[in-house]
Amino acid sequence: LRLRLRDGALALGLDAAGIAGQLRAAFQGATANEIQIGPESYEIDVRLDAADRATLGDLERFRIHTADGAQIPLNAVAVIEHDRGYSRIQRVDGVRTVTVSGDLDSRLANAREIINHTNQAFIPDLLKRHPGVRVGIKGQSAETAKTGASMLRSFGIGLIGIFILLSFQFRSYTEPVVVMSIIPMALIGVIWGHLLMGQPLTMPSIIGFTSLAGIVVNDSILLVEFLKLRVREGLDIVEAARMASRDRFRAVLLTSITTIAGLTPLLLERSMQAQVLIPLATSIVFGLLATTLLVLLVVPALYSILHDLGLATTAREQPPAENAAQASAGA
Repeated sequence: LRLRLRDGALALGLDAAGIAGQLRAAFQGATANEIQIGPESYEIDVRLDAADRATLGDLERFRIHTADGAQIPLNAVAVIEHDRGYSRIQRVDGVRTVTVSGDLDSRLANAREIINHTNQAFIPDLLKRHPGVRVGIKGQSAETAKTGASMLRSFGIGLIGIFILLSFQFRSYTEPVVVMSIIPMALIGVIWGHLLMGQPLTMPSIIGFTSLAGIVVNDSILLVEFLKLRVREGLDIVEAARMASRDRFRAVLLTSITTIAGLTPLLLERSMQAQVLIPLATSIVFGLLATTLLVLLVVPALYSILHDLGLATTAREQPPAENAAQASAGA
């Protein structure tokens, strides 16, 4: 039942809040007094007798008290309608708000798919029919977006930190780029790993990928150092790159295998407690598998290109005559 004030009710000194208060006190009860008897405290609630609030007619015949003490039948100042009522009216910053929420069946769709479908199939028609309505996506999606933005910012800061440290180590601004080039290549293994495992790419998956940034550069750093060492020993850049990959093959392989072996039990776990961590383990395991192969091929090739362009420290350290001889040999 919903009550709506009749025209002229305000002239009698009645408003919606006053009428609602009297109805609430009569039919639901109100605390009139509180007395103390010994150690016990008792509240005295006052309301209509059960026989006087049992039917709709009791509500229609209920008399409202005005400010001057007069009594007016409720149906004389208000219209009683049968309609869907509000369980509550929620406001955010003074704006009336309706929250639509639900639990997901992950066997059918994930939160991102449902929200994208809602934004494309439902929201435009809703805004067209109700131009005054504003829609905001909250809950898991909003938290995911917030976490993603924070992670992207932190990931960028981490990459800058790695670049600065490598710049001090190599005394170069170009060689750190070669070492860090293996980081985005780990995304190849991350994507293929999730496809093979039949898992969606979630926020823990991205966390696993970002954690790879500090893992995969270790092999690149030592590989570049070995390559530069072979060049200083007198080998040409192509032979030095081949020797560096061969020398570091066992160390790179063992480092990756031990890490992957340690995460495999988590990757194969089927308990509910481990489901959140499995995407993270998937990113690390398959990202390492991809970079283990790529680091031995891509990093030496990129460093050789830098050397040929004269941007690597090995090219600047060689005598001019040797550089000319190598250029002639290449020609």
